[in-house]
Amino acid sequence: MNLPDAMGLAAFVLAALAWVLALLADLFLGSALPRGLLALGCALAALGALWGLPSGVVGQKLLVLGDAPVVFQPDAAALWLMLPALLPAFFASLLGSTAHARGWAAGAALSLLGALGVYGLQDGASFLIAWEVMGFGGALMLLADHRSVQAGHDNLFMLALLEVGGVALLLAVLMLGQSLAFGTYALQWTGWSVASAFFLGLLWLVGFGAKLGLLPFYEWYPGAYGSGSGASGALMSGVVMNAAYFALGRALLQWMGDPPWLASFGVVVLIVGTFTAILAILYAFQQSDWRRLLAFSSSENAGVAVTALGAALVFRAGGEDMLSALAWTVGMLHLMGHSLAKGTLFLSADAAAALQGSHHLRQSAILRHAPLTLGLGAVFGAMSLAAMPPTAGFVSEWYLFQSLFHDFTLKTDGSRIALALAGAGMALTAAIALATMVKVFGVGLLGQNEAHAAHHRKHQTTLSPLQRWSVLVTGLAVPAFAMSLVFWLPEMSASAWPATQTPGQMTHGWLLVPLSAGFAFISPAMLVIVVPLLALIPLTLVWARRRHPVRRAPLWCGGEDYAAHAGATTALSFSNALRVFYNFVYRPRNAVARQFEGKPYFLKELQFDYSQAPIFGPLLFTPSIHALQWLARRLRFLQNGLMNAYLAYIGILLIVIFGLVLVWQPG
Repeated sequence: MNLPDAMGLAAFVLAALAWVLALLADLFLGSALPRGLLALGCALAALGALWGLPSGVVGQKLLVLGDAPVVFQPDAAALWLMLPALLPAFFASLLGSTAHARGWAAGAALSLLGALGVYGLQDGASFLIAWEVMGFGGALMLLADHRSVQAGHDNLFMLALLEVGGVALLLAVLMLGQSLAFGTYALQWTGWSVASAFFLGLLWLVGFGAKLGLLPFYEWYPGAYGSGSGASGALMSGVVMNAAYFALGRALLQWMGDPPWLASFGVVVLIVGTFTAILAILYAFQQSDWRRLLAFSSSENAGVAVTALGAALVFRAGGEDMLSALAWTVGMLHLMGHSLAKGTLFLSADAAAALQGSHHLRQSAILRHAPLTLGLGAVFGAMSLAAMPPTAGFVSEWYLFQSLFHDFTLKTDGSRIALALAGAGMALTAAIALATMVKVFGVGLLGQNEAHAAHHRKHQTTLSPLQRWSVLVTGLAVPAFAMSLVFWLPEMSASAWPATQTPGQMTHGWLLVPLSAGFAFISPAMLVIVVPLLALIPLTLVWARRRHPVRRAPLWCGGEDYAAHAGATTALSFSNALRVFYNFVYRPRNAVARQFEGKPYFLKELQFDYSQAPIFGPLLFTPSIHALQWLARRLRFLQNGLMNAYLAYIGILLIVIFGLVLVWQPG
């Protein structure tokens, strides 16, 4: 093992040790020590990723159980996806829960340890353990953030859907036979019948899709994220989500191979990713809570990345390995940039909550009284998620569209139509994402008149230097990611499956190109040089104010000056037009409660509540719950308190196990 590999492996071991110590310190000591250990582990893991790039870390046996060694070997794709996500994770670890509750650091440590295992472990058994630890850590974080009946319900719903994915992954591992080493999976998969092999692919998609928030699983996102802090959201939408995407990409691109049915499966992945992105961003646009909106947005961005993965499968089936590697690399770039931008906005959400007293999206003139660092960092995060230049989100979505536009290279009409429709779906998603991020920044951070804003500043506190710098640093990393891409994108060759030469052809001097500068090109670095020239426009307007003074007038509210603040844009009014237009998706529900004083015509209080009906809840999840409850009532007689009955159950179970061992021969 050479020195960089040894240093990288040592950094990862020390990072895992720091997270274990953070777990123990949070359980037994409390105070600020666990958060410091969490941040130290993130810094060490980032060093390990830097040491291991660009080729990955050479594997090392961590433990030998019988004849099966537990090997830790994160490859290049894992390291690239991990590295940018560790920056917001570092700041989130230091900031911790908004209430600094006991148990949060323990949950964060478990999530990070589990994610590290998902990135690097190389056998099915240890991988499944790491996967479950990662999910349990997220639930522990969220419960520590907010302990209530509703939060417990939301977390139970999350764990139930994650266990559906866990069972799918367990079945997939069992189907691949006695050898649990990942290196054997590709060979085993190729010898199966079409039905079995296709079903195995669906198991991987369902298993990892439960964590990524693919439909129908995205419906656990708003409740779970909404019960936690922005720090928890930054961890879950960064390191954890990227780990799930890496695992899905490895399963479908490295293990599946190139079977005859690959194009059909790629179209399935395209459909799932596209519809997830559309539905998630539609629901994100309607939210009035920072965390719930950003949660749906995380699911939308996961759907965009999975759409790129589906395109990679379709191109591979068509014999276009270069385009396949391009699409996979684009999906990685998208989630790398997303982890920075989403981490910035989740940290901004906590800062906004500290200044106004809640995570509710409302115009409270936050940026009039918050430091410049909050607005500067948040605007770059919002611009990236809205795919505005020159940010990371703009670059990755531009690359995605250019990849989908290469549908003409395929020979089969079905694949070409699927890619074209996916492009249309991505265009709709991008348009609504732009409006959603305008809502986040405009309604969530910009303001009303001073008198009304002062009413909401009764909860205002002074942001700590750490809160200020965390938002600023992660926010500035978003355009820095895009501008520096021309320098380090060619170094991603080891992670570009299956054509390693692809990243080298995604740049042309200072230009970013989709394999050819003759097809299309952009240059974020040059945009940064040219865009400041646009500052001449506002400077001209400022100069013109000397000759043509600006006249200020209150908002028109029926001629009533005292109600002018009521004319400010609310979260509902901003998105209500789309709510009406897509009412067949939202199925909106409005509830009006009136409280009278004395006679029924003396109105004392009026309460208005609005919500959107979930799509899969009443159609899928609620019937499943009712079916399980019915089955539990019918099987209640099994728990009769009789020892002989319990011994009989154990005996029957042993007979079944022995029968499987003697009769069933795994392939």
